[in-house]
Amino acid sequence: MTGQGEVRPTERLRWAQQFARSADQVLDPRDMGASRHTRHSFARSFLRAAAAQRWTVTRESWDVDGQGRGEAVYRIDAGGHELRFVAFSTVLADGQRTDRVVAEAWDITAALVEGVWDEARRSELRAQVPRQESGRADAATLVWTRANRSSRFFDYVVDRLARGMQPDPAALGDAAYLVRSTAFYSNGKFGLADFGRLRPGHPLRLPYRSQMLTAWLLRELSHDLVEHCAAAKSPHAVALEGDWRCFLGLGNATGLGMVPYVINHPQVLDAWCAARELPLAYALHQPTSPRDARTARVRLLLGRAAEYYRERDTLATAPYLPGPELAAQLDKVAEVLDGYAATGLVLGKRTDRAWQDLHTAAEEIGLEARGVVDAVLVEVYDDLDADVEALLRCDQNTQVAPARTCGELRTELNGRYDWVSRHDCGEPGRQAHFWFSSQDNEEPRRGRRGVDPGEEVEHPVDIARAVAELLDDLEHAEPRQLVAEFLLAHPWHRGTTARVQSLAGLPYTEVRANLLADDFLPLHLQRFQLALYGMDNYSPQSTDWLRVTLFSGAPRARDVAAGTDHDWFFVRKPRRDAQ
Repeated sequence: MTGQGEVRPTERLRWAQQFARSADQVLDPRDMGASRHTRHSFARSFLRAAAAQRWTVTRESWDVDGQGRGEAVYRIDAGGHELRFVAFSTVLADGQRTDRVVAEAWDITAALVEGVWDEARRSELRAQVPRQESGRADAATLVWTRANRSSRFFDYVVDRLARGMQPDPAALGDAAYLVRSTAFYSNGKFGLADFGRLRPGHPLRLPYRSQMLTAWLLRELSHDLVEHCAAAKSPHAVALEGDWRCFLGLGNATGLGMVPYVINHPQVLDAWCAARELPLAYALHQPTSPRDARTARVRLLLGRAAEYYRERDTLATAPYLPGPELAAQLDKVAEVLDGYAATGLVLGKRTDRAWQDLHTAAEEIGLEARGVVDAVLVEVYDDLDADVEALLRCDQNTQVAPARTCGELRTELNGRYDWVSRHDCGEPGRQAHFWFSSQDNEEPRRGRRGVDPGEEVEHPVDIARAVAELLDDLEHAEPRQLVAEFLLAHPWHRGTTARVQSLAGLPYTEVRANLLADDFLPLHLQRFQLALYGMDNYSPQSTDWLRVTLFSGAPRARDVAAGTDHDWFFVRKPRRDAQ
């Protein structure tokens, strides 16, 4: 191994692996629920690449009336690759708007497409995209999406712009957006292009990049719509100016469906965790100096984060900390860093690895504060961007290794799944719930065992219970017996056996939780995934779903075309005097 200062780019993450936190820490649901977006979150990564290549977005056609009904086409030049975003806009009555999968109408439906562009293609999209679940896509369409206008914010912003004024920050609250997305479909659904169709060199070849581009364009459309409706309403209307051009994000609400996703896609979970943990391990073990530029940058970002959360004092955050309380904890962390900058000491100890000590100090102050601190520390190291992006591609195949022995399988389970013993499924409350898909709502749901209907179609997300039962039966098998022979007598263990054998060597595949337990909190896993996407302003509405925003503070199309990916990490609200 080369010295720290000589680690080559292809070796940096392998070097960081030796310092990574244990899987038990990383996959503890409470730790996952403390996650915050970082420079490696999908939204940040996408815009960084788009700005570096100066992607351009041109409004190719705009056939929209004064109320915002009509059709718009945007042409995207992504590093020489031509794409189009085609949107169909209408205006629903407030009572018709719903975020549910079973909705049949939306204010906006849209598609991201490539390939031949002519009137026949456009007519086909016009006929199919607004139908969504009941429609059919062609193989050159990458993403379908839909969104609804915010009943609180869309008309308000139109009215303000029509009167020649910018919005009032107080009126828009702590999570401002104009439209709220309700789905992003891709990867073969409804006939959409499969991800494997995107060849090496395609600008959207990286996982989740097509969805992030679509979400960003949906936000761009929302800004264009309010400005258009305002101009139709008054000759004195103004456009969004200053900080407002970037501040208004894209709303989103998400529920229980995200929880079984990470259970059913363990290789994806491993890749996502690695994309968070390895950059953190790298940052925590870099040498530091009390008065260098990086220390000053960390201090600036901590202060900005504290102010960001201090002014978010109206969000519903329970069971998590309210913004002002989190800000107070970050102030304490900043005091620790100020002490280091002044004396070279962290909590009375001289160190040249201050970030590890700051991380530890933050965790003692509060787990959520540590999550913010970790995001800040990762932010100041920009030399891992390409390395982390490469982590997101993974093989999701699972299969049984039939020639292995039961003794080997038992040893593997006792080593990698020792955490299962902490979730005794025989204790009261350990099987209080079951997971299923609702026939009426077409969405994953969690029912109360013995009370709610649906147990007969229970989803197999109970990994802790399944592994415990496999271990019990393996205790009665001869160690030299082949796994193939064991499974012939115990075929119900085939799925669990394939999972265990196929995930060997991947550290972050299993959430350390029993999803059936009465004390399992789905919000933790939801917040973890949303942070990976790049979302923030978490506002739980129950134990099962929450509201968030995406791209708040992010650059708009004209900024990206100019090569600008400005600093949009913890962007504060626009000031009233900026109007």
